[in-house]
Amino acid sequence: MIGVAQTQFNFSRKNKQASIMIFDATAIISSLFIAFFLRLGYFYYPVDNIFLTVLIFTSPLLALPIFSKFGLYREMIRYVGFKSLWHIFQATTLYSILLGLIFFMLGTGIVPRSVVLINWLLVMLVTSSSRLFVHWLLSESNKREMKNVLIYGAGSAGRQLSKALNGSKEYNAIAFIDDNSAIYRNSINGLTVYAQDDILDLIEKNNIKEVLLAIPALSRVRRKEIFNFLEPYSLKVRSLPSLIKLAQGKVRVHDLLEIDLVDLLGRLPVTPNKELLKTNIFNKSVLVTGAGGSIGSELCRQLVFLYPIKLILYDFSESSLYLIEQELINIAQPSIEIVPVIGSVKDKDRMEFICNYYSVNTIYHAAAYKHVPLVEFNQSQGVLNNTIGTLEAAKAAISSNVETFVLISTDKAVRPTNVMGASKRAAELALQALNKENHSTCFTIVRFGNVLDSSGSVIPLFRKQIKAGGPVTVTHSDVIRYFMTIPEAVELVIQAGAMAEGGEVFLLDMGEPIKIYDLAVKMIQLSGLVVKDKNNPKGDIEIQFTGLRPGEKLYEELLISGEFTLTENKLIMRAEEEMINWNKLEPILTEIEKAAKNIEMEKIYKLLSQLVPQFNPKSIDLDGSSVKKIIKE
Repeated sequence: MIGVAQTQFNFSRKNKQASIMIFDATAIISSLFIAFFLRLGYFYYPVDNIFLTVLIFTSPLLALPIFSKFGLYREMIRYVGFKSLWHIFQATTLYSILLGLIFFMLGTGIVPRSVVLINWLLVMLVTSSSRLFVHWLLSESNKREMKNVLIYGAGSAGRQLSKALNGSKEYNAIAFIDDNSAIYRNSINGLTVYAQDDILDLIEKNNIKEVLLAIPALSRVRRKEIFNFLEPYSLKVRSLPSLIKLAQGKVRVHDLLEIDLVDLLGRLPVTPNKELLKTNIFNKSVLVTGAGGSIGSELCRQLVFLYPIKLILYDFSESSLYLIEQELINIAQPSIEIVPVIGSVKDKDRMEFICNYYSVNTIYHAAAYKHVPLVEFNQSQGVLNNTIGTLEAAKAAISSNVETFVLISTDKAVRPTNVMGASKRAAELALQALNKENHSTCFTIVRFGNVLDSSGSVIPLFRKQIKAGGPVTVTHSDVIRYFMTIPEAVELVIQAGAMAEGGEVFLLDMGEPIKIYDLAVKMIQLSGLVVKDKNNPKGDIEIQFTGLRPGEKLYEELLISGEFTLTENKLIMRAEEEMINWNKLEPILTEIEKAAKNIEMEKIYKLLSQLVPQFNPKSIDLDGSSVKKIIKE
């Protein structure tokens, strides 16, 4: 029967309508004969009344136009509901009334009035039950191809979601899971409510593939607890968006989102200080270097809502610059001037001209080469961009009387084992030294660790590898990293810059460190897959250890000396670190620039070691031959 329903469902729209009309016509004629039988107690065929015979066999000519007028042949049987049954009731009632009037007008006499009533009941019953039966057949057929899911949360959002899933071709809701014991074992929209302890039994009996989290008001901590609870079951987890996005009161299936890794961090959001956010932005001309990058672009997105007079987007990449410019034009107020500028931070004259021309008050310096393996293969360029580029941008700021210059740094600058980290630490030292010189620019540094979903982050890499079927590559089983969301990091950067008095290194509280291997396992299992290893050789995704990359550390730090003081924002700390005077630092930076331009790698390492005594290079090509070879090729 299910196969027949599937075949019928594959007909064209016109063929489906024709099939239903032929069935209804047959049912209408049959209902009249059955009505006579039920009333008279024997089978009656009006051989002696030609008019009644014609009327019985032509009754579909009366009924079908009425049915069509009420939309019975426009409605899709797959979505038959109460409204459809109401239309059937209206159509069959009107048809029966008109048929009764015709019987009366023809004066047939031999047609009992009860036949009209019985016929009405029969036609309504057959018409509605046939549609419900086909609807059931199609639903059962589709369920075989649909994913069995559990809805976590039997509140308002969960109930709306269960209704939305009734019309879904992808999901088949089996039950609710809820923490409220008062509704345990109750039925909502035909689904039973179970407790967390019942989930294993539900998974085994119903082949559950996914859990749909329908509690949009959950705190991050509670969401993390639920994800940790679901993780061992290797269920794919999707969730509904925030309450704000559900304000319309309608939940749709396509509103379901992939698991947000922010929830895995479990960090509680801290309300920002609005005055600090505006200090260096409101009614000022602001320039962002590296405006097309992951940090720079988010900076720009947040800055436009703090109402600067001008926002200058400074980037060396034409394509990245174009994308962020178009995005900002669509979201910024017309009064804010968006200025895209192509340029290198190493070009002091270009920077100085732009700062003067647009009367720049604040610079957020986000331009940097930050991919450790790439910088290890292009070390001289990493030094020129990260250290010398920062120095040239800072000098341009001084010459142009820029009020505030904020350098966005990295935890890899602390006891660096790679040139990228050492180049960023040298940039920090340059700004600290320049801040002591006689000028009006306030220099400050904000240092933090990894951000989720930035370019080069493991998160998008893991997602891509899982989607491709694996393997997921992790450099070392013991590698740990700090993580923060890009919007949160940028919000704190803006506030830290506003607290600057000059020369500080601000540190962002990154929360608890996360083991990269554990993160990979969570992402695999919460994607509904199983880790393939020695204990489970039939798993879905294998995790492969590729070995630490050149210059990579097992763990990162934010503090050099371990000394810090708190600020008015509990997520921002002020580091107490030694600095180098400009008179001593300047000649070393000059030598570093010359060595980098000449690709004299051994000299660069020695000079960087003078500036950064903690610099402990690993897997570095001391003669620079591989770098020279790459450049020549």
